[in-house]
Amino acid sequence: MVMSPHDALEFAAGGFGGEGANSPSDLPVLVVSLRRGEALTSLGRRCRDLPCVLVGVADDDDLEEPEGFDVLMSSAPMPPAPWVGSDDLVADTIDLVAGIRASPQAAVALVELLRMSESMKVRDAVVAESFVYSMLQSGEGFRNWLAGQPSAPLGPSEGPPVIVERIGDHLEVQLHRPHVHNALNAAMRDALIEAFDVAVADESVRSVRLSGDGPSFCSGGDLTEFGSFPDPVTAHAVRTTRSVGYLISLCADRVAVDVHGACIGAGIEIPAFARWITATPDSYFVLPELSLGLIPGAGGTASIVRRIGRHRTAYMALRQGVITAPTALAWGLVNEISGA
Repeated sequence: MVMSPHDALEFAAGGFGGEGANSPSDLPVLVVSLRRGEALTSLGRRCRDLPCVLVGVADDDDLEEPEGFDVLMSSAPMPPAPWVGSDDLVADTIDLVAGIRASPQAAVALVELLRMSESMKVRDAVVAESFVYSMLQSGEGFRNWLAGQPSAPLGPSEGPPVIVERIGDHLEVQLHRPHVHNALNAAMRDALIEAFDVAVADESVRSVRLSGDGPSFCSGGDLTEFGSFPDPVTAHAVRTTRSVGYLISLCADRVAVDVHGACIGAGIEIPAFARWITATPDSYFVLPELSLGLIPGAGGTASIVRRIGRHRTAYMALRQGVITAPTALAWGLVNEISGA
């Protein structure tokens, strides 16, 4: 499973596995053991163009940034960006590879997107993400996930999904579906669009605070609505014309977000567009979309990558593990922890 840089370069030069290895499902990930002093530039350049997640692992605390890798993991306790520290490098690498192999097409599509999107304008990155997300909605991984979901009617409305209050030149916006941990459904999205349309259009709104009612800030997209659009093309049109995150980016310098509890999927992708995020100590962050055969679809590949870089964004999405508030603060995913 783990190769030296020399062997990996020979492997890549030989057609990446030879005949038959022509799709991400054939060989979606290549893990390379890195050590100081090794020539890695040619390997990174060669593998960057391949349909494969390139993971570098190092048992070292004096590391440079090898070019071309998608994820960089180290046993150092707090390595510099873009590295991810690990207490158990072997176990974490196995878990990362397992997640990639479970959804190979989505995993490879994700890293190929991230290789491009970090240098794009925000609007272009949001549109590119939606193109990839739409493509994956017609893929086998998402179809299999959707087929395994129990048919559940959409839940009844329990009051307004978002509460908006203007106090002078300040706008308070609160997610208000606490009974489902503020899962983002179409009604909540539309209400957020309406609120941030005001903030964008009205410069007399000097500040906006976004928060969530109940035990969690936001548990991600409402799964009962997944797959409810008639086709991926329609879904793409909605995502790119009704993007809450992109609207926030247009007034980001005036927007602060308070997060707590579960911040899953859209629950961190949307806040990451804002200028400032304050997290409670119990906050935790997860990007789970790969398990559905998808990639982040609420703007995360445009927003999170601008906070923590593409390598750590890829790690979050591919590993699908919990990022705690202290780690989020150390990475720059949030700006402060309340009470700290």
